[in-house]
Amino acid sequence: MAVRNIKLTIVYDGTEYHGWQIQPGLRTIAGVLTDAIQDLLDAEVRLFGASRTDAGVSALGQVGLVQIDSAIPTENLARAITDKLPPDIAVAEAVEVAEGFDLMGAVKSKLYRYTIFTGRVRPVLEIRHCWHLPAKLDITAMAEAAKLLVGKKDFKSFAAAVDKRENTVRTIFRCDVTRRQASENDWIYVDAEGDGFLYNMVRNIVGTLVEVGVGRWRPEKINEILEAKDRTAAGRLAPAQGLCLMWIKYA
Repeated sequence: MAVRNIKLTIVYDGTEYHGWQIQPGLRTIAGVLTDAIQDLLDAEVRLFGASRTDAGVSALGQVGLVQIDSAIPTENLARAITDKLPPDIAVAEAVEVAEGFDLMGAVKSKLYRYTIFTGRVRPVLEIRHCWHLPAKLDITAMAEAAKLLVGKKDFKSFAAAVDKRENTVRTIFRCDVTRRQASENDWIYVDAEGDGFLYNMVRNIVGTLVEVGVGRWRPEKINEILEAKDRTAAGRLAPAQGLCLMWIKYA
């Protein structure tokens, strides 16, 4: 059989996993997926991911790439792999792509969504996928602050201290803060779309926007934080469970 390049769209609840990337002795999304594909094909494979989501982070649109030598039709692969996976991971789509497909370099944009619940009572059915923050947040101020993040900027202040990449410039196409009210309780969403993100960047942005939302900082503080190029200038790190990779678009 000819070797095929297969692009997978993957959805998962990251609660029980130590992130995407394979790590010795730890249960990860890529590790479980690799085992499932190898079990299906009875052959060793290498799975590559377009985004290295952190421990506890979920995805509705992660993208992976794997080379296979199998007679299984491409249109049957998504279901066949999913049948080998635990209930909290699924392959939504499998498509064949050309040789030389650049999984990371060809990314046009990614969208991350962060969910906050501000009601007094813990939302037990959704607690694995939100930050329960029982506080009154000024959504207008948060949205004003979020708009100051849009554009091509140096986001070093929003990167984790352990992120040692020299190039910390990224382009944010939009950063929206919206509210969905359910009775007296509010669900708040922060949507960040960009050409790429630094380690913990979205979670640090959300933690900073919350500081604005509770009134500790004015929206203009964002400019000061960006200019500082120092992680300690920004707000707290928002919990991992509220973050979800929604989709990745390719050029």
